Amino acid sequence: MAIVACLGWGSLVLDPRSLRIQRAWFADGPFARVEFVRQSRDDRITLVLERNAIPVRTLWAVMDCTQVDEARRSLCAREGCNSNDIGVWARNDESPSLILDLPQWAQANGVDFVIWTGLSPKFRNDGVVPSSDEVIAHLSSLSGAIRDNAERYVRFAPRQIDTVYRRRIESVLHWLPADVNGPSVGDRKR
Repeated sequence: MAIVACLGWGSLVLDPRSLRIQRAWFADGPFARVEFVRQSRDDRITLVLERNAIPVRTLWAVMDCTQVDEARRSLCAREGCNSNDIGVWARNDESPSLILDLPQWAQANGVDFVIWTGLSPKFRNDGVVPSSDEVIAHLSSLSGAIRDNAERYVRFAPRQIDTVYRRRIESVLHWLPADVNGPSVGDRKR
């Protein structure tokens, strides 16, 4: 029976919704290059893979299904994206360039397949990577419920996703990590 893992670094961890995961997220996922560089439809700036980002340790969960296609559909449904936006790694594949040492990590954890959200950077409807100053200017320009939602995304991102842009946002906007009991983070005993 195959073990499929899902990597997370943003809202997926706090709010998996219909994502078919087993009980908990584990805090010892592989390192990945992620940063706050994607402007979403609702004007939040979200975490996505970005080739120049400093690697941070991701979180991971075991999927509650053993077929990678079924796991992929579950992640697509949760993220509201198409299957082209879902990354998939299978045992014996090489490591993806933005997720470091994935084969070694998977072997150490008994994982056969790994999936993740593979959306790319986007700002002002371009596929460009915004600077931290552009991100802060954008977030500062928001107001009302839109600003509250954008702030909530940053503050509730898992604490271990300690990126360069996050530090700048915290310093300038004072959007510090929320002290929540948040998602259930397991102790790696399955």
